[in-house]
Amino acid sequence: MRTLPVGDHALLIEVGTGEEAEALHAELLRRRATGELAAAEIVPAARTVLLDGLDEPSRLAERLAGWDVPPVPARAENVVEIPVRYDGPDLPDVASHWGVDVAEVARIHAAAEYHVAFCGFAPGFGYLTGLPREVPRRATPRTAVPAGSVALAGPYTGVYPRSSPGGWQLIGRTDTVLWDHTRVPAALLSPGTRVRFTPVGAP
Repeated sequence: MRTLPVGDHALLIEVGTGEEAEALHAELLRRRATGELAAAEIVPAARTVLLDGLDEPSRLAERLAGWDVPPVPARAENVVEIPVRYDGPDLPDVASHWGVDVAEVARIHAAAEYHVAFCGFAPGFGYLTGLPREVPRRATPRTAVPAGSVALAGPYTGVYPRSSPGGWQLIGRTDTVLWDHTRVPAALLSPGTRVRFTPVGAP
């Protein structure tokens, strides 16, 4: 674990793996809820957690070294199911990379259970771990990826909540709304949420 000061009131904590970042994020949230930690923002990423609004970042950095951070416990909440039509333009490339046919890509993707490791990039976008096989990003990113696109990159899968540029491999699409400012909470997915993809229609 490595801590880096960010300005006068923030601290960036670097760890070795995504699992360690998730566990640290959960522990920081727990300690804030019990009053052991005062932080305005706790923001997880792939292998870091950012804490902002700290009174004494350097003192917290010293205390962190002695913390016992347990693994993230399984969440008991229901699984969020996202229906997907597996007809994305990058299905053939993913199939070639995995050495399977297009139909098998859909089967592999839909057979796994995922959970949200962290959120970012755009409001409502969750980086989901659990992908059985990795896949590289596109060599040339697209200038516009349609909202609802289901995509893969590295060890992650995700759903674009709105149209935006992107370099992930597009394997399908969904009508599920990932971000709705009139909904409470606005984001359908949050760190720790369990997710399954359900095939609909013919690929």
